[in-house]
Amino acid sequence: MPIYGYLIVAVGWLVWFIPFPLNGWNRNPPQRRDRRARWGVLLQVLSYLLLSLGHFWTRSPAMWQSGLAIVLFGFAALLSWTSTRALGRHLRFEAALSPDHVLVRSGPYRLLRHPIYTSMFCLLLGTGFMVGSPLLLGLAIVIFLIGTEIRVHVEDSLLASRFGDQFRNYQHGVSAYIPLIR
Repeated sequence: MPIYGYLIVAVGWLVWFIPFPLNGWNRNPPQRRDRRARWGVLLQVLSYLLLSLGHFWTRSPAMWQSGLAIVLFGFAALLSWTSTRALGRHLRFEAALSPDHVLVRSGPYRLLRHPIYTSMFCLLLGTGFMVGSPLLLGLAIVIFLIGTEIRVHVEDSLLASRFGDQFRNYQHGVSAYIPLIR
């Protein structure tokens, strides 16, 4: 892969990742957590790792692939920055509720219930267009979506248990992580 390909992927990942440590994870003990979401995390991580199984160093992505990857990385970064800012002190790595948890519906959460997963999906697609074969990318997408569905189900259940009808109304009116789909 040409050096610019490595740069596109590295910069895309770096710019996407920066807001997470900048914002800081909520490390206070949660009032309630659901560890089942960790299975979804595992599948999401596996989907990214799957892309590295192809001989990506021998690939030379077409100009359209590089351009599309840049757009996807840009959108992923935009969502990661705005989502972490909107979540503020409620940002956690695991599915959990704090004693003072609020239902965040500002920023990108007005349009998507789980915009960080949307950003992660864009990151997967951008990486896949640069380094993955079509077969590996297709398989990675399926595994990623299964993992994401697990996490969404667990997190939505937690939020519904805390916020009841308020969350169910939000859930009914706002897509989970793919715009215009459920």
